[in-house]
Amino acid sequence: MSENTFLSKKGSAAASNPMRVDLEIYYEAMENLYHPETNPTGALPMNVAENHLCWEMLRDRIQQVTRENDIPDWVASYTDPAGAPSFREAVAGFLSKFLTGVPISPDSLAFSGGATSVIEMTSFLLANPGDSAVIPAPSYPVYTGDMGTLPEVRRVDLQIPSNPTESEFHFDLELLNQTKKKIESEGSEFRMLILTQPDNPTGRICSEESLRSIADWCISNQVHLIVNEIYGMSQIDIQYPELQKDYVKATPFVSFGKIMADYQSPFLHFWYSFSKDFGISGFRIGLLHSHNEALIQAYRNAGLGHSISNYTQWVMQEVLLDHDFLSKFFERLQLRLTESYLIVTRALKKLNIPYHPSRGSLFVWMDLSEFLEEKSSEAEEKLWLEIYKKSGILVTPTNGFGHSEKGWYRIVMTSLNHFDLNVAMNRLSQFIESKRAGL
Repeated sequence: MSENTFLSKKGSAAASNPMRVDLEIYYEAMENLYHPETNPTGALPMNVAENHLCWEMLRDRIQQVTRENDIPDWVASYTDPAGAPSFREAVAGFLSKFLTGVPISPDSLAFSGGATSVIEMTSFLLANPGDSAVIPAPSYPVYTGDMGTLPEVRRVDLQIPSNPTESEFHFDLELLNQTKKKIESEGSEFRMLILTQPDNPTGRICSEESLRSIADWCISNQVHLIVNEIYGMSQIDIQYPELQKDYVKATPFVSFGKIMADYQSPFLHFWYSFSKDFGISGFRIGLLHSHNEALIQAYRNAGLGHSISNYTQWVMQEVLLDHDFLSKFFERLQLRLTESYLIVTRALKKLNIPYHPSRGSLFVWMDLSEFLEEKSSEAEEKLWLEIYKKSGILVTPTNGFGHSEKGWYRIVMTSLNHFDLNVAMNRLSQFIESKRAGL
């Protein structure tokens, strides 16, 4: 008898379905990491969205906080499930100054343990089981499980054609009308539209004009629009001389928080997490910002099991109150991120491999369709495994991004230091040249 028979239906499904298809190989790669001296043929994992570019700087500041300050008494007690009041104030100040550019009320924020928890909680509170969340494709594969496993919200991928010459993404609102009709004809409800900017995996942004027109459509159709700005501070310096020619239109990044402040609508919401910009995915800090007071109250009432450790809140509160440090931190992050982007894109240009010009995020979205045996998911997986086995480079597999175009792969450019990243791109170049030579 299978052990799964002793679980609930959801438990059995969870036991049988890994969160990501690449985790087993990722763990294998992590046991065989490249080192220039002790393991020069080791693996170079570039599939998991982690940012290691400025950790040492943040670690030093955190150690200073814990060394020079006494832990306040409230840390040992229960606090507001949506976030300790002093922590919410510190985060509101950070968002206002560094990301949204408009005042953020601490009362409009609710926190839980990481981006996954925020997505799950928001989906649970806004949508009913069987409702649909529409997401422009390609997009973050794990949205599917975050919304579907417990909230039982289904993902619908909105197909946006790839255009390697554009760093913005936009779509005709008629596509939303058509999608809404199709969803309703299937007996579901178009409940949420989710955008990410800068985008995962393409690095594209949405213009303020486009964001406002999409917001207008959502409000008039009573669809909840959620913009995920988890990479909001991870922006490429497009004024860098070598990069300027790659951006035909230099549309400024405008945070959705600014638009929300203008609309004050119960249908507009904002996600953020400290995992990517700050490079502390292990701290598990995610947040929802909304002017929908009922939603924030529901989050507070239902979210106790998703709360963040008070100690984590206190430590990060002290860091966030130091705006001088944050200014220096994000200045260095942008510099190092741009350098990482240059290392990757220089190699791809030399190889004549198409890619999306990125405005931000931790990724480069590249087109390796030239090397597919056929335009199928099976061929994509075969190429992905071949890259890993022959070069030791583990890129993100195409599975789950929801894109109908075959052959696009994601590189995480922030998981390696610059020396190792150069090694990885040299190995990828050798692999591609060998493939083209028929070796």
